[in-house]
Amino acid sequence: MELKKVSVRHSRVLSGMRPTGRLHLGHYHGVLKNWIELQHEYECFFFVADWHALTTHYDDPSIVPAAVWDMVVDWLAAGIDPERATLFVQSRVPEHAELHLLLSMITPLGWLERVPSYKDQQEKLKEKDLATYGFLGYPLLQSADILVYRASQVPVGEDQVAHVELTREVARRFNHIYGREPDFEEKAQQAVKKMGKKNAKTFRNLQRGYQEQGDQESLGAARALLESQQNIGAEDRERLRGYLEGSGRIILPEPQPLLTKASKMPGLDGQKMSKSYKNTIALRDDPEHIAKSLRTMPTDTNRVRRTDPGDPDRCPVWQFHEVYSNEAVKQWVQEGCRSAGIGCIDCKQPVIDAVLREVGPIQARAREFEEQPDLVRRIIAEGCETAGAVARETMKEVREAMYLNYE
Repeated sequence: MELKKVSVRHSRVLSGMRPTGRLHLGHYHGVLKNWIELQHEYECFFFVADWHALTTHYDDPSIVPAAVWDMVVDWLAAGIDPERATLFVQSRVPEHAELHLLLSMITPLGWLERVPSYKDQQEKLKEKDLATYGFLGYPLLQSADILVYRASQVPVGEDQVAHVELTREVARRFNHIYGREPDFEEKAQQAVKKMGKKNAKTFRNLQRGYQEQGDQESLGAARALLESQQNIGAEDRERLRGYLEGSGRIILPEPQPLLTKASKMPGLDGQKMSKSYKNTIALRDDPEHIAKSLRTMPTDTNRVRRTDPGDPDRCPVWQFHEVYSNEAVKQWVQEGCRSAGIGCIDCKQPVIDAVLREVGPIQARAREFEEQPDLVRRIIAEGCETAGAVARETMKEVREAMYLNYE
C-alpha cells in the first residue's frame, strides 16, 4: 500500500520497535526506510519498546540491555537522525506506565480480548506461558505509548490497524468520561427519552454492545438510529453522538493510522525475513558471510542440473531481484533462467553485489557509533528528556481530569 501523503506538516508521529538486538534487512526495508522518510516531514518520536519486550521475554530479561543498544546503533547507522527525530527508551519515561495504569481502569476487558494479535500470538508462541496480565494488556500499553505524546499519526501496516483503532476507542472513552460538560450525563439521558420508549431502548442496547463489547455493527446501527430521529434537535443529536462514541473535551486526541509501504523483503528461504525462521541477513553481518549466505540460497528445485530450465517465480532468489534489481537485470534473469542460459550462481551475483552496496555505508556508520558508546547513550539520554517533558505535560492534564491533582 502506498504511504499516505503528508497533510499537515510537523504533526506528531509516534512509532516504536521491540529490542531484538541487531537488525536485519527486513527491519530496514519494512520500518527504518519509512522512518527516515517520515523524520523529514513530521515531528517524530521513535522509541525502544523495552517494556513490550518483557511481555514475551519476562523469563529472561538479561538479554534486553544489549539488544537495546545494538538496535539503537542500527537505527543511527541506517540514517535515523537525532537532530530530526526524538529517540528514547520506553522505560526511561515512567509516564507511559502511569497512563497505562489509569487507562486500564476504564478499558473494558472485551476490548483487549478481541485484539486480533492476542490469540494469534498465543498460537505462535505456544512454548511460552503467556497467560499473564502483561500480555493481555500490552495493546493498552501501546495505546498509552501513543496517547501520552498525543501523536496524531501512527505508522503501521494493514495488519496493525486494529491496534490504532483500539487506541482511538480508548481515547474516545477517556474523553467521554473525563472531558464532558458537568451535567452531560443528565442531558444525554433526557435526550434519549425524547427518542420514544422503543427507540430509546434500542439505542441503549446498541450503546451497550459497542461500549462493552466493542461491536462496530452496534456503533453503526446506533449512528443510523440517531440520524433518523425527528424528535431531537441538532444540539441533542450531537450530544448523543458524544454519549455513544465517547467524545467530549479532547484531553487525549484520537490518532490516525498512517499506512506504510508493505515490505517486500523476503528471507533467505523465501519466507518473511525473521529471526525465528533463521533466514535473515543482519545489517552488520560480515560481507563475506552475506555473500556466502546469498550464494547458498535455495533455488528452483526443478533445476537439478545447470542445463535444466527453471521458473523464477518458484525461486527465492527472484524475490531478492524484485527488491534490488532494475528492469534490465530482471529481464535477463527471466530469460536466462527459463532457457537455462544462466546458472543459479550467475543469477545470484547481481543480488550479492546490490546487497553489499546497500549495507556498506550502514556498516561504516555503525562502526563509528560502536566506537563512541558514550555518544549513543547521550543521544538516548537527551531524547528521554525531550520525550519526558512532553509526557509530563500530558499527564498533568490527565491527572487534573481524573481529580488526581492534590496540589
